[in-house]
Amino acid sequence: MFLGLLKTLRPKQWIKNGAVLFPLIFGQLLFDLDALWRAFAAFGLFCLVSGCVYVINDIVDVEKDRAHPKKKHRPIPSGTLPPKVARNFTIGAVPLALVAAFFLAPWYAAALGGYFTLNILYCFYTKKIPYLDVVSIATGFVLRVLAGALVIAVPASPWLLIVTALLAMFLGFGKRAHELAQSGAKTRSVLAHYSEGALRWILHTLALLTAVVYGLYTQSDHVAATFGDAPLIYTLPFPIIGILRFIHLVTSRPDAESPTEEMLKDWLFMGNFVIWLVITVAVLYWFG
Repeated sequence: MFLGLLKTLRPKQWIKNGAVLFPLIFGQLLFDLDALWRAFAAFGLFCLVSGCVYVINDIVDVEKDRAHPKKKHRPIPSGTLPPKVARNFTIGAVPLALVAAFFLAPWYAAALGGYFTLNILYCFYTKKIPYLDVVSIATGFVLRVLAGALVIAVPASPWLLIVTALLAMFLGFGKRAHELAQSGAKTRSVLAHYSEGALRWILHTLALLTAVVYGLYTQSDHVAATFGDAPLIYTLPFPIIGILRFIHLVTSRPDAESPTEEMLKDWLFMGNFVIWLVITVAVLYWFG
């Protein structure tokens, strides 16, 4: 039962909460021990709360998941994890996480609570509304970055928030395009309101916008004022490679459960991400 609960909390998806750590990196506080432990504590609480969101979502969608060829093997739809146990865990874990977040930083707790509320609305309402469903997911990523800034008391860069929103929408619409091509509206009712042509246009438009806005950010007055002569422009090729690789995963892996899961297993995508991260840290901390 414990393993079933752990699996339902989706540890593989916790990497998404890494967005909480972006302000730590771009705030040039990566080697500040106080900021470091606060940021990682914030990351851990986001992992717990986001995991509870997955639990709630699986409880709500249990009947639909039982009809899905792959999701039916998840602990709750398969019967390995009783819904009552999952529900009781969530009822206990979320308030404890919010209390801990308050003692960490009150405004961080507000952002974490906002993230949880946003996702409850998604589970019961917004996931049924086309386009708003993906915007809700993207807002969750923006809240992660904002929370990461609040917990270490650094200003949240508008550029960083905008790039995060664009990238999250790009990934979200890519996932919808993959789902629509894979199974139509059989497993997600909102897909009936999407078309492959519209999603393809949105995906490529967001890909271009994300790359352009990131490029403008590297050359902005904000970067010059914050990081001095740091040549952040040298990091631009890596987001472009990542964007193109994700489009490839969306269009070439029809049997995959999700392109966002495929990217976490794709050595080229993850290798490119790690190189971007290393070079970004080097540029910001050695040249900034």
